[in-house]
Amino acid sequence: MTQGSDHNDKATIRAEIVEVCRLMYGRNLIAASDGNVSVRWGECYLITTPTGLYKGFLRPEDLVVTDLEGQLAPDSVAPRNGHRPSAELRLHLEVYRQRPDVRAVVHAHPPITTALTVAGVSLAPCILPETLVTLGTIVTTAYATPTSAQGPEVIRPYIRDHDALVLDRHGAVTVGDNVFSAYARMEKVENTAEVILAARQAGGVKTLPLDEVRRLSAMRDAALGPGRSFTGPDCHLCGACEGLGPTRG
Repeated sequence: MTQGSDHNDKATIRAEIVEVCRLMYGRNLIAASDGNVSVRWGECYLITTPTGLYKGFLRPEDLVVTDLEGQLAPDSVAPRNGHRPSAELRLHLEVYRQRPDVRAVVHAHPPITTALTVAGVSLAPCILPETLVTLGTIVTTAYATPTSAQGPEVIRPYIRDHDALVLDRHGAVTVGDNVFSAYARMEKVENTAEVILAARQAGGVKTLPLDEVRRLSAMRDAALGPGRSFTGPDCHLCGACEGLGPTRG
């Protein structure tokens, strides 16, 4: 795994996207042609997975290059291969519009995470210290019809302040400064879901004590950067993170 690639190295970006797709397929985070991945190439273009192809068997030459509006790049920039980007690309484009710091977006359908949304179980409670420090609160968005214009709308209130969002009945989306950091956050989301499910089956879920939530929140804020709230829509019910404003709408 070659992490931290040159933002302008097209061949490396293509190879890394393919590797992440194979990792997701191998970890059962996607099935068949589910999910999609995109990475900024320079400042004007994205390299992204095509629609309709099994992600676990993609080749670098299968990937598609678009501009930041989702239109295929001209042949002079990247010769076309007959494939089209996923209709879910509009979800990625909204992330890039809201988050200039983001270089990569991963959308997957992790099964336990998705199942918990069907059951109405949130990943937002402060339960695991590692999750709280590395991701903050994992918010679940409202439901949006897949591939529709609703997708960007439901993530818009939260993506500026969160690096991982659960999509109601539709998996999760994670972001990062490279495709491997975005993928690692997807693993963390599904791991959190697995622990919550196991705890509920074992007898119940206990949240962290408030003093520990405050300590971990301070560590998180120092690590993830100033000016972001990391809170979820129900955090005011807890009151542990004193001084943090509500999630921006």
